[in-house]
Amino acid sequence: MVQHCYTSAGVDFEFTMSAPGGYDFRRHCSYSLGPIQSGDYDVVVLQEQSQLPSFPEQQFMQESYPYAMQLCDLIRQYNPNAKIFFYMTWGRKNGDAQNCPYFPPLCTYEGMDSLLYARYMMMAQDNQACVSPVGAVWHYIRDHYPDLELYQSDESHPSYFGSYVAACCFYTSLTGQNPLDIHWNGTLSGSQADIAKMAVKTVVFDSLSKWCFDGAPVVDDSTSVTNYFSPSFGIYPNPVSNCIHIKSDIPLEDVVVEVFDLQGRRIVFHDHFNGDSFDVTSLENGLYLLKIRAAHFSYQTRFSVIH
Repeated sequence: MVQHCYTSAGVDFEFTMSAPGGYDFRRHCSYSLGPIQSGDYDVVVLQEQSQLPSFPEQQFMQESYPYAMQLCDLIRQYNPNAKIFFYMTWGRKNGDAQNCPYFPPLCTYEGMDSLLYARYMMMAQDNQACVSPVGAVWHYIRDHYPDLELYQSDESHPSYFGSYVAACCFYTSLTGQNPLDIHWNGTLSGSQADIAKMAVKTVVFDSLSKWCFDGAPVVDDSTSVTNYFSPSFGIYPNPVSNCIHIKSDIPLEDVVVEVFDLQGRRIVFHDHFNGDSFDVTSLENGLYLLKIRAAHFSYQTRFSVIH
């Protein structure tokens, strides 16, 4: 379906796939080593087993996160010019009933989907990669077009419409091009295809910089490149127990500072931050996402708290 999207927009596309059902990143480190070593890819897409990134933090950090990093290292070793994309999947239609008794956030779509969003964004950022945010586009469609069925009857796998949405998302994520350039509707009606393409335009194309992490601050979409100044940031110590210090080559005046946990919940918020440090003694041990933003730049990084 992605190939049909490319072809209809006049873009060449060749692909290979290594995707046994249910495989996780750990198994791909050995199973997909041959395809990775064949080399010369422009893009490599990584998708974790659909439930694993939504599992409790310790389990995710042991069973998924290290292997995402290992795969990215292997890809860059054999494909130094390849761009890496993480395939952000979606929450199950009514949550993960199988694992709900063991981890309550999975009992609802919103809980599972927010975890998947946070974890995929974290893996992309920490590996200087990009995200194809299919799950975020699905969320938009669920909110705005609840009568359109994204799921098969198992409430997990995509319907034809859901797959079409994913294909359009990949076209725009991988090419940076407007999904309205896609002239293939598959078996969908014109109105259904238009809804999918407009959702991708709204969520992905209109905010392309939001979904890629190359080690530099994300450029605000409303700011022209010629007027954009990219400050340099860093934090220390990391891990931290008491106070985080921010290193910056510009004064931090009246910026927004936010800290999120791995479930995507904002737990620290400074609306008009001035200075170079802030206290984290109230945070529990664990991993967190720090965001610093102002009118014309934003910076994101991860840190861990160990008391």
